[in-house]
Amino acid sequence: MLDNDLANLYGVLTGKFNEQIKRNLDRFPENFMFQLTKEEAMGGKRKFPYVFTEQGIAMLSSVLRSDIAIKVSIEIIKAFVSIKRFIFKNKKMAEKNKF
Repeated sequence: MLDNDLANLYGVLTGKFNEQIKRNLDRFPENFMFQLTKEEAMGGKRKFPYVFTEQGIAMLSSVLRSDIAIKVSIEIIKAFVSIKRFIFKNKKMAEKNKF
């Protein structure tokens, strides 16, 4: 998910959101978060957006400590778990129906 989308979910300005991330960069290795390139960002933005992986989103609850941040983090993690269960269930069904 993009930084501005997550900032909106958490109810904070994107600049403040990214400020907290930069203060805690050691919690966000490249498999948790990365920055889009100019080509990927598709435009003339001065600052290219950060993208957060599932692990990065989970880590946000330790950086953003507001009540809404905690609630949003819980809901996002629940969504990822639901997606994984759905994929796993459908994979098993597909394997059963192979000829």
